[in-house]
Amino acid sequence: MKIKENIEIINSKTQVDYSESLKFMEKRVYAINQKKAKESIWFLNHDHIYTIGTSGNKNEIHTANNIPIVETNRGGKVTYHGPGQRIIYFMINLSNRNKDIRKFVSTVEQSMICLLKDFDIEAQTYPDRIGIWVTKTQNVRLDKEKKIGAIGLRIKKWVTYHGLSFNINTDLNHYDKIYACGLKEYSNTSMKDLNVNLSYKDFDEIFLNYFLKKLTKL
Repeated sequence: MKIKENIEIINSKTQVDYSESLKFMEKRVYAINQKKAKESIWFLNHDHIYTIGTSGNKNEIHTANNIPIVETNRGGKVTYHGPGQRIIYFMINLSNRNKDIRKFVSTVEQSMICLLKDFDIEAQTYPDRIGIWVTKTQNVRLDKEKKIGAIGLRIKKWVTYHGLSFNINTDLNHYDKIYACGLKEYSNTSMKDLNVNLSYKDFDEIFLNYFLKKLTKL
């Protein structure tokens, strides 16, 4: 745990139960709104779980399996969390900046795109489907873009929570059982799938460097 730019950075070394993470975030968001806690960025991992956001439904999990399903209060539809995937939860007070949720989401997206560019991976966003999409890797263009990062947020009195999930060496077979983010015609990828070896530690440091610089411009 450390402080950067008056923001508390939390790195969990062991898997965090999803329901416990939600309790922590809600408590921290309340404290931030009461000016009793610092803003926070939390890097962590979850065990296997499918989460359904406020605009999703269980029909988006089309194949029966033993992975737990949780309905949650973040925005978005269904997604998968599990080993090999890095989660970043943002508890950021937009009242201290421009109260612009779209710009905040773009800050997360562009930070991720910059990180990928460091590994010779080109990615972009699309206005009709949120997230980070790989279009080219090692100078080879994909036949069809693939999703590597999903974003789902909730805002309470202008403080954000929930955040980003990014596939580092995730078992992508778990996405075969769902329509991830409600999309039937697209597939997911990971850094491992793109032949890049990336540790959690390096990911955290690179992403944080880009994100904090961009956050100052909000």
